[in-house]
Amino acid sequence: MIVKPFHGYRHGIGRERDLTKVVAPPYDQITPAMQERLYAMSPANIVRVSYPADQAQPGERADKYARAGETLTAWLREGVWAREASPAIYPYTQTYRVGGREVTRTGFVALGEVSDYAQGVVVPHERTHTGPKQDRLQLLQATGADIGLLFMLTADPEGALRAATAGTGEPIAEAHDLRGERHRLWRIIDPRQIARVQALMAPASVIIADGHHRYETAVEYARRHPGRVDKLMAFFALEAPGLTIFANHRLVHGVDGFSPARLRADAGRWFEVAPLPDPSAFRPTPTRIGVVAGAEAMVLALREGAEAQIPWPAGTSAAWRRLAVSILHESLLRPWLGIDAARLEAGTHVDYTADQDDAIRAAREGRCQAAFLIAPTTPAELQAVVQGGELLPQKSTHFYPKLLDGLVFARFEDT
Repeated sequence: MIVKPFHGYRHGIGRERDLTKVVAPPYDQITPAMQERLYAMSPANIVRVSYPADQAQPGERADKYARAGETLTAWLREGVWAREASPAIYPYTQTYRVGGREVTRTGFVALGEVSDYAQGVVVPHERTHTGPKQDRLQLLQATGADIGLLFMLTADPEGALRAATAGTGEPIAEAHDLRGERHRLWRIIDPRQIARVQALMAPASVIIADGHHRYETAVEYARRHPGRVDKLMAFFALEAPGLTIFANHRLVHGVDGFSPARLRADAGRWFEVAPLPDPSAFRPTPTRIGVVAGAEAMVLALREGAEAQIPWPAGTSAAWRRLAVSILHESLLRPWLGIDAARLEAGTHVDYTADQDDAIRAAREGRCQAAFLIAPTTPAELQAVVQGGELLPQKSTHFYPKLLDGLVFARFEDT
């Protein structure tokens, strides 16, 4: 992977270090309520460029992409955001709480050169959809700015990359996201240190954790604009502490003839079915799935030897078949509930949440017919599947915490 330093654009250089009011989550994590909250936090919140509101305010351009471009131009003209004097790479840490303990994930931000997946430098783990890529491409063309960080994973078994990109001294920027987690940014401008990082990354391949649509948009942008081959990326080590992956629990709705009794009967072919007295305390494993359907709850435990009987899609590996999400999809959702790949793609029967308690509430309150509680994909499982050239089933991972937009960004005229 070819990485490069860049002239970062930052808010309040030399004046403000706490950027909480002007940062935002990635665009695909922003609900309408969150978008409204971010707009209210500051007239300079990056969401006005990264994910502009569909509805214009009085006096604003109706075209949201043109409006985003005009907003950014005004901010740069007025010095709200300004360009760093020297190219840099930016150490980036996220400190958060999970499982009752505090964890810090360390990485760095740089420009990474994009290439077709066939070259094997950048490896995806999920499929993409046309709509989001068209949206991101229109925004890139209107703003000329690369704002959305991609979350990339790379091997660093000896820790050399982490050592070379460690932030020292006081950070140049910090912020708390909407969940209260802390993000901090440093700056490395020493050419020798940058060259060391580039040398370590040169033979490396990277896995896209979050940002498949934005990555493929960058590839298309480079095709249309020869020479514009760089994309803003944040790189993290696969082996480092803090690589937290939550499950995306499945909320099933709109299935004709669904009932808990039918589910128990259908699941009984491959699963032992038992009551689940306290779903909140349930800890799923790949072969133990929790189900909440209205007032009822059950645990489905895959019978010994049943894995060999499940009608798996042709060509899938043993690693793919061991994923909790694969077991759920291929043993229950598809054969018994009729939710096939096309319906998953259309989004007509399944919603997702990484919050187990939220999934349980949705089922209890009747917002879905059933909530399926599954184990998260582990980093080792992710590597085993993608290194074999496969993609994971849809919504197999929820990396936490998400990266922040607005700590630093790049402009194409500088690359």
